[in-house]
Amino acid sequence: MAALSGTVVSTLWITAVLGVLAAGAETWRYVLLLWSRSGALGGVTVAVSDALVSTLGIVTWLFGLLAVVLGVLWVLRARTCAHERADLLPAREDWQVVLGTAVPGVNLFVPGSVLAELEDVTLRGAGERSGAGRPAPSRLVRLWWLCWAGCLLLGWTTMLWGLRDGVQAMADGVVLHACSDLALSVTALVSVRVVGWTVRMLVPPDPTSWGRGRVLRVRGAPPPPRAGRPPHAVR
Repeated sequence: MAALSGTVVSTLWITAVLGVLAAGAETWRYVLLLWSRSGALGGVTVAVSDALVSTLGIVTWLFGLLAVVLGVLWVLRARTCAHERADLLPAREDWQVVLGTAVPGVNLFVPGSVLAELEDVTLRGAGERSGAGRPAPSRLVRLWWLCWAGCLLLGWTTMLWGLRDGVQAMADGVVLHACSDLALSVTALVSVRVVGWTVRMLVPPDPTSWGRGRVLRVRGAPPPPRAGRPPHAVR
C-alpha cells in the first residue's frame, strides 16, 4: 500500500498540472472565439489552438482515468491494511467498491462512502476513535467527496453540451471544458492530501530514515578545550 501510494501521488500531481494546462488552452480558445467576432483569425493561430486543446484534453483525461484506476487499487490495499490493524471485517466487498466507482450515478456516492469508512477504520486502528455510534466524515473527506461529485457532474454536463449546435453552444462548451479541467485538478490535489494522511496513519515512521545522530555535547559536562590552549586553562 505504501509503495503504491507513491505512484498514485505522482500520477495525481501530473493530472493536476495537465488539468491546469488544458484549462489554459481552453481559455485561449475562448479568447480566439471572441476575437473572431470582429475579424478573421490566422490559420496558424487556429491550428495551434486546436492542437493544444485536443492534445492536452486527451492526455489530461487519460491521466485522470489512470489516476482513478490506481486510486481504486490503492484504496483496496489501504482498506485491507486498516481492517487488519483494527481487527475488523470490511463493510463491503472489493468488487462492490470497484463496481460502485465505475457505474455512472452510483459513483457519485459510493467512493465518498468508502473513503469515509476507510477513515473511520484507520482512526479506530490508531486508537483515536471508538466504535460507538456512527461517526461523521472529517472535513477533508467531505471536501474530497464534494470535489469528486462536482468533477463528475461537470464532466457529464460538458459531454452532453457538446451535442448541441451553434456558435453560442460552442462558446459555452469551451467554458465548460475549462471548468471541468480545473475541477479535475482540484480533485487530484485534494486526493493527494487524502492519500498522504492515510499513509501517515497506517504506516509507522521508519527510524532508519531519520539518519544517524551526532552528539554535540553532554548536558552538565564541561565544554571541550579550544585548540591552542592547554587543558588547565579551561574553567
